[in-house]
Formats: sequence, C-alpha cells, structure tokens
Amino acid sequence: MPAATPASAEQPSLEEKAVPHPYVGMWVTADGQIRQELLANGRYDEARGTRQSAYQGRYAVRGTHIDYWDDTGFTADGTFVGDDELHHGGMIFFRRR
Repeated sequence: MPAATPASAEQPSLEEKAVPHPYVGMWVTADGQIRQELLANGRYDEARGTRQSAYQGRYAVRGTHIDYWDDTGFTADGTFVGDDELHHGGMIFFRRR
C-alpha cells in the first residue's frame, strides 16, 4: 500500500489557484479612512484609520461578486459596480489608481 500523501501536498496553494481579474489593487472609501488592497495572490489587507493591516484574509471574485474570509473566521461579501466602485459592508469603495 502506498504511503499517504499529506493533504497540503495534494492541494494547490493560494498562489496557484489565483485567477487574474480586473479588480486587483487598492480600494478606498471616499474619506480615505478604510483602505482595502486586493492582492493578486487571492489575499487582501485592509487598513482602518491609522491602523495598518486591521483585517487580513483571502478573497475570491466571481464575475462582479467578491467573497471575503478573514483570517479570524469572519466572512463578508460585496459587489463591484463598474470598474472603479465596490460596495462592501454598507460602504462604497473607489479604486485608487
């Protein structure tokens, strides 16, 4: 009987599963207090006020819908409205170019 392969060896990493999409980059509320960076590797990093990396986790985009899984277990979602506007958690984010 062959030796068992660890589950982590059988599953691709986040980087291997990441599919490029047009929404990668920095998204900011109009007042600049909340800044959310969607990284190309399927991770996000959110800053609030002066608190850098207040929330971090992974995300997935399907069409114009985004799902978030915070590293602490919190989940959320949002919708991209056009190329430069994101509605998430009752807030509106704009792409920072």
